[in-house]
Order: sequence, then C-alpha cells, then structure tokens
Amino acid sequence: MLRRTLSTLARTALLPVRGATLLYQAGRAHQHFFQPVLNGVLGDQLAVRHDPRTIALSFRRGGQDVPVAELRLSEQQQKTVVFLHGLMGDELIWQTGFQDDPAGPPRYGPRLAAEAGCRCLYVRYNSGLHISENGRALSQLLTALVEAHPAAIGELVLVGHSMGGLLIRSAGYYAALTAGESAAMKGEKRPAKKNLSSTSSLPAPQAPWLAHLRAVFLLGVPHEGSYLEQNGLLVERLLRRINLFPTRFLSNAIARRSNGIKDLGQALLVDEDWQQPDDPALPRPRTVVPLLPGVRYHVLVGDWLRASRPQALRDYFGDGLVGAASGRGQLFSDETELPPGTSVRTARFGQQHHGGLLYHAEVYQYLRQWV
Repeated sequence: MLRRTLSTLARTALLPVRGATLLYQAGRAHQHFFQPVLNGVLGDQLAVRHDPRTIALSFRRGGQDVPVAELRLSEQQQKTVVFLHGLMGDELIWQTGFQDDPAGPPRYGPRLAAEAGCRCLYVRYNSGLHISENGRALSQLLTALVEAHPAAIGELVLVGHSMGGLLIRSAGYYAALTAGESAAMKGEKRPAKKNLSSTSSLPAPQAPWLAHLRAVFLLGVPHEGSYLEQNGLLVERLLRRINLFPTRFLSNAIARRSNGIKDLGQALLVDEDWQQPDDPALPRPRTVVPLLPGVRYHVLVGDWLRASRPQALRDYFGDGLVGAASGRGQLFSDETELPPGTSVRTARFGQQHHGGLLYHAEVYQYLRQWV
C-alpha cells in the first residue's frame, strides 16, 4: 500500500515535467508552421521591413529553398506536378502533414511520384503579400523552371489548395498578358512604332511555361471570395463606426491583418483591383481573370455539413472555410463559354472540411486518375 502511494505521488510530481517535455516535443515537431503562420498574418509588413523571417517564393526541398538551377532534374520530358499551399501553409502539407506521425501514410506528392511516375515540385511563398504579387512571382518562377530545364519539363500540372489556387489563376493571367495588353489595362500610351523591324515595338510573347501547362487542380479555392474575410471586414468597419477607444483599438488591430488575407475577401487576382481606392459602401470592382486555352481545369470542393442539414446552410458554410458557390466559381459554371481546348470538371466530396481536402483518400484517387 505504501509503495503504491509513493509511486502515485512520484508520478504526480513528475506530471509538470512530462507535460513540459511533451509540449517541447510538440513545438519541435510543428516549429516549421511558425514562420508560414507569421507570414500569413503579417507577411506584407515583414517584407517592407526586410525582416529575415520573411518567406521568399521558391521551390523547396528538404526544408530548404532551392534555386531553379540546382533542382537537378534528370528525367527527360517528365510530367511535372507543382504544388502550392494555401494561407499560412507550407510545402510539407503536400508531403507528410503533421510531423508528429512520421510513420503515417504519405500525402499526395510522394504518392503521385511513386505511383504515377510524376516529378513533384513544391513551392513555398509569403501568403501575407497581395495575391497578384505572388502570382507574378509564380509566373516568373515557372518561366525560370522551363528555361533552365527545357529538356526535363514535359507536361506541366499545377495543384493549388485555397489561396494557392488563386495564385495559379493570377500567374496564368500575368503569363498570358502581352506588353500591349498590359499597357492598355494600365491606361498607358504605347510608344509609336519607329521601325517595323524593331523588336522593341512588338508585344512581348506569352510566358513559355504556358506551352507546357495541361491541367490545373483547384482544391477548396475561394474563387468568389472568402466569407470569413468578408465578415472580418464588416466587423472592422462596424467597430470603427462606433468610434470609442476600445472599438477603435480593436478595429485598428483587425485592420493590421495582411494584404493577402484582405485580398481573399473578394479573391482579388490583379494589381489594379487592390490599387483602387476603397469605398466602404461598395465592393471593389474586380477584374475577371479568364480561363486559359487548352487547359483542363478540375475544381474540387468539400461539403462539410451532413446531408440532413438545410441546403442553404450547407451552401453557405461549404467546406467550413469556403462557401459552396465560391468554391465552384461562376467562371467554371456550365453557362460559361470556354476558350478553345479548355475543359472544366467539378468534383464534390461529401462531409469533407477545408483541411481534409489535403489528405482525403477519395481526393487522392481523383488526382491519381486525372493527373
């Protein structure tokens, strides 16, 4: 009896130590999330201050940024799948997910590489920057990829989750622009053509990676904006109108959220959209970013609530973070006239939340079938 009592007291005394040990181990296992979360919330401000914690858009391998020239792509004309995470995410969500279970099953990237023979590349970016800023940078990165490894890149497939899908669409927009179209959109006057043989007066060609692009997979992407950010903006404005010290303090704190989060409210994909003055009484005018010709689009949406719930409620909450209508996107509806060679396929996954789209068995089987 005495021995049992002493043993119980010893275990009780050691509980704080064991708890601290487990907390330390959990922190070590998940420490790679700290920097992406910090960048997602305040990444634009970190970039302005040139803070060393600022994430630069780059391919990643082994937890490190990898310059395009050092990717060492050996297979010739291999199908290449590029994965892009969402807000506050990183490249590991496509590979192993949480690091506290290293023996768990691999996620989409390693499985596709092993089972489909694809080359899988992973991009990490500062999700606190404007979506259009990251979109242009992504287009430049993909251009560098195909120019540095012209013989290695076969068909190009892009897979984006949440904000990552918006980056893909923004990158396609900037890749497809010619110099003349860009100047016209910005209201600039094009220089007069002095010599028809001068290449300086000719429109710039499309980005070369578009010639390789064959398919785009959009998982839980808020094509029409995120209701969470829309509600956050509404709260910020209401607190500001009350105009008391506590409400002003809270309103200013909410207003410090990153440009990337703010862009999610209406899914702003183009510089000109967020550069316009903000009118609280009106939504920002939004540029329609067309689908790219010759590309197969796959729109994957989750349905979080049970089928027994009212349909209106299920449509509003969608996958828990992206509403059903926003996840499907007006541009991907049957009424939209598609560019030549473009196709759209929408798949719905019942009782799947936003994060679940990253590791669901049925989602992987879909990818495996259509990649």
